[in-house]
Amino acid sequence: MIRAAVIGAGAWGTTFASVLTDAGTPTTVWGRNAEVLADISTFGQNSKALPGVTFASGIQTTMDAEEALTDADIVAIAVPAQRSRDIVAELAPLISRNAIIVSLMKGIETGTHQRMSQVLQEVTGAGPDRVAVVSGPNLAREIALRQPTATVVASAEAEAAEKVAAATASGYFRPYTNTDVVGVELCGAYKNVIAVGVGVSDGLGFGNNTTATVITRGLTEITRLGLAMGARPETFSGLAGMGDLIATCASPLSRNHTLGKRIGEGMSLADAIAASQGTAEGVSTARSIQEFAHGLGVDVPICDAVVTMLDGQVRPEQVLGLLLSRPRKAEVG
Repeated sequence: MIRAAVIGAGAWGTTFASVLTDAGTPTTVWGRNAEVLADISTFGQNSKALPGVTFASGIQTTMDAEEALTDADIVAIAVPAQRSRDIVAELAPLISRNAIIVSLMKGIETGTHQRMSQVLQEVTGAGPDRVAVVSGPNLAREIALRQPTATVVASAEAEAAEKVAAATASGYFRPYTNTDVVGVELCGAYKNVIAVGVGVSDGLGFGNNTTATVITRGLTEITRLGLAMGARPETFSGLAGMGDLIATCASPLSRNHTLGKRIGEGMSLADAIAASQGTAEGVSTARSIQEFAHGLGVDVPICDAVVTMLDGQVRPEQVLGLLLSRPRKAEVG
């Protein structure tokens, strides 16, 4: 029987462990907070990350990394993107050479501009055929409540993606497979930046027209960069692209949308970050994407505007003006 380990006991890590367990895959969660782990294993809850939610029964927990990782066939990584390199490097010697390593993270590493799958390959020595990414409209609370959703499991090796999909599929969680790792992963990271911009718009009191404008042009921006990176165009209109973008930009459950909204309402970036429950990856990812895109010569106006605002160079109310004042042109072509 396939056995899984989840590294990270936050909202998404615990939820993914519940998904695996509901699908019949024995799963152990590794973390460093004894109280959180005891809450999960004893009461089936993670009151700190997702209060009021009851997870699948039977999830095992441990603070012993060797216990969690020994003989694990699937190792899912659910830690903050900017801390993943150090955390995974420490655990890498314990991961089986045959295990599929799954990134649940949605970010671009600061400095290196690497996607999370690239970071995992580098620190573990695993080839691309042993690394997969999960991305899509996956708001943790909704999935933890077993509301129907679909996701994408992407890997350069179709068999690896199918193995992860089979280990997670259930009556409420439907995984689709894909071999376009670059496109799927870029969508998962970039949508957080667009969600910050939409949140600012909401915080300023603008309506649905403005939201639709930022989301639609945001997807165009993501697609333009993705194609320059060699991604497949159909990925961006699917679950990992438009699907995840809609969910993250429209839901108050999105930390990135909520952070942007607080800034739009007048809160400082530091205070908005402090008020966030968990990590809003869009803040650090925006700068990484901007630097990477500029290096490729790709125009990313929404990302540029978000970075300019986060750096304090313009006020939130000026962000949308920066976008709408750009030279007019044909929408397509």
